[in-house]
Amino acid sequence: MKKKYSQYKFEAALDEVGRGCLAGPVVAAAVILPEDFFNEEINDSKQLSEKKRKELDSIIRQNAIDYAIAEVSPQKIDEINILNASFLAMHLALEQLKITPEFLLIDGNKFLEYKNIPHCCAIKGDANFMNIAAASILAKNYRDILMENFHEDYPVYSWKSNKGYPTIAHRKAILKYGITCLHRKTFKLFPEQLSLNF
Repeated sequence: MKKKYSQYKFEAALDEVGRGCLAGPVVAAAVILPEDFFNEEINDSKQLSEKKRKELDSIIRQNAIDYAIAEVSPQKIDEINILNASFLAMHLALEQLKITPEFLLIDGNKFLEYKNIPHCCAIKGDANFMNIAAASILAKNYRDILMENFHEDYPVYSWKSNKGYPTIAHRKAILKYGITCLHRKTFKLFPEQLSLNF
């Protein structure tokens, strides 16, 4: 795994989580790591256990030159669509950074330019670049905690375990109990053979 993509000192890596969820916000993190920092355990957050993600989250926060996390609500996702909401979450995270990045490295294949800062998109970047993997860890941990907290208010949807993703249990709960203010109304909330009017 490479540390970073460019030769710029302040390269900010960005990743988001929650695009495919039926409920909850989309969350993005921006991370600038020191050039001499390396941790071989940092990897795509999806490949790590919850325990390891939490351990690495602390290490990343302690060692990063700068980092920020931002979220975009389900209502905003419904208003501007999930792709634009993902871009917005990334932009909001960048706005929170204390250091202005010289270069942006984004996980994925699309990005909306931010303040004329040069950027590059990297497909499967969280598996190939340590700084994107670090951003993915911060974003996932943050969102998981949010969904676990939301679970306390809406336990019937099992968000503590599914984090808002379209599991069978989640969809059955939507059919039985309806939707909440945290559900994305523009998403396909249940299989086509079933129907509900919201």
